[in-house]
Amino acid sequence: MNRNLLLSIVELGGYPDFGPLYKEYGYEVTVVKTMRKALGFLKKQQPAVIVAEFNFQSDFRDRTSSLESLLAVVQRLPGTNAIVFYDMEYLPQFDKLRARLPVYAAIAFPIERAELESCLQSLSNESG
Repeated sequence: MNRNLLLSIVELGGYPDFGPLYKEYGYEVTVVKTMRKALGFLKKQQPAVIVAEFNFQSDFRDRTSSLESLLAVVQRLPGTNAIVFYDMEYLPQFDKLRARLPVYAAIAFPIERAELESCLQSLSNESG
């Protein structure tokens, strides 16, 4: 695992670029725009932190979102923590997912810098 690597998955966005904040906490940041690219990235590297969005997709027959595939991989990566951004409208669906798969922290939209910074601070304290 690379303790300094953070994978940011920005599929829809709609929030500030937190790259500078991640760098303040000593992370090398890799940004990808699709879950497919994120899953490919995880085959080659193991980041300490993954920041992703929960985008509920009602058209999926057997899953709630592509985040489900990512978290299934993350649970097999000891030491990798996931921070998930979610919309309160989809909290029931997200809670079902969260009950089955590991999420270090969840932050509701609108994403506040201070709340994200608090998560990063906690991770920093745990690892260090």
